[in-house]
Order: sequence, then C-alpha cells, then structure tokens
Amino acid sequence: MVVHGRVQGVFFRDACARRARAEGVVGTVRNRSDGTVHARFEGPADAVGRLVAWCREGPSHAEVAGVDVVEVSPTGLESFRIQ
Repeated sequence: MVVHGRVQGVFFRDACARRARAEGVVGTVRNRSDGTVHARFEGPADAVGRLVAWCREGPSHAEVAGVDVVEVSPTGLESFRIQ
C-alpha cells in the first residue's frame, strides 16, 4: 500500500511497525522519495484489515490524504521491519 499526505517526519513508520507487531502482522514500511510511505503487510486477514484501517488515519501528527491498496501474494516474510 502507499500512503499519501503529510506522512513523513511524523513517526508514521515507527507507529505502523508497533501497531503491526501488536497485531501479529509481518512486513515492511519505508519512506519513498516522493513523500509517500510504502507498506507491505502479511498476516491474518482481519489483522491486516485493522492495520490498513489504521493507516487511513495514521499517528496523531500525520495528515493522511489517501491510501492506495493493492493485494499481492504473500512472500513469506518472518518479521516486521522499518526500511
């Protein structure tokens, strides 16, 4: 998924990683050079769904303008990493 808006410099990646780990979701989250945040989640559908819903709001200092979600096949990630 790609998160648009004021999502860099507001601890989005850190908050996302903490939330993902609490939900038992694995994956990655990283800043992109265009100012967006890219995230990939793998885990139980309900947990991933809650995490995607959280990303639509983000942490308190974020201003999420939109989220592009694309379903992809799992790759077998074993943990959640901030890149």
